[in-house]
Amino acid sequence: MSTVAVIDYGMGNLHSVSKALEKADPARRVLVTADPEQIARAGHVVLPGVGAIRDCMAEIRRLGLEPVIHQVAEQGTPLLGVCVGMQAMMEYSAENDGTRCLGLLPGKVLAFNKAMRDPLSDEPLKIPHMGWNQIYPQVEHPLWQGIANGARFYFVHSYYVEPSEPDLIAASCNYGIPFTCALAKGNVFAVQFHPEKSQHAGIQLYTNFLNWDGSL
Repeated sequence: MSTVAVIDYGMGNLHSVSKALEKADPARRVLVTADPEQIARAGHVVLPGVGAIRDCMAEIRRLGLEPVIHQVAEQGTPLLGVCVGMQAMMEYSAENDGTRCLGLLPGKVLAFNKAMRDPLSDEPLKIPHMGWNQIYPQVEHPLWQGIANGARFYFVHSYYVEPSEPDLIAASCNYGIPFTCALAKGNVFAVQFHPEKSQHAGIQLYTNFLNWDGSL
């Protein structure tokens, strides 16, 4: 039976992610694990994350997971970063006075300006960006199969990624400013939103991920 490993470093909504993956493919074995050997052998790997990036990176490094995450990316295994998991894949985050991240994807993580206003109503925008918002795929990709342009996904974040290579942008969103909400590079895909909280569209994305072999 093919397995999907959900990396457990104590900082993700692991139960929700694993249940959503089970719903996306009931025949798939879902392993919530911090065991590098299980992660390296899995057919698919998910890097979830919530909370502060410094704490996330500290736990990833304390548990010795950084090398196997790089191994997964390098060996071609489909790898999905979710929310702070996406931010952890970048080179650097401005959060917590600056944090060195995994460097799987080129670019940095920046904070939303707390003085942002809605461009239509001129009302102040609340930070964090929390709730449903539309996404706009920028590339054709297997993970967008069955997901409409303008589909709504659930967000909770105060920081956003800014890739240094625009060709990696897989989808954009708007919250006061346009920002990147999905990145794609080879067998690595990352999203700022929470598929596990995004009802049908989120399950569709997880289904697409589990059906994906990492190629384009």
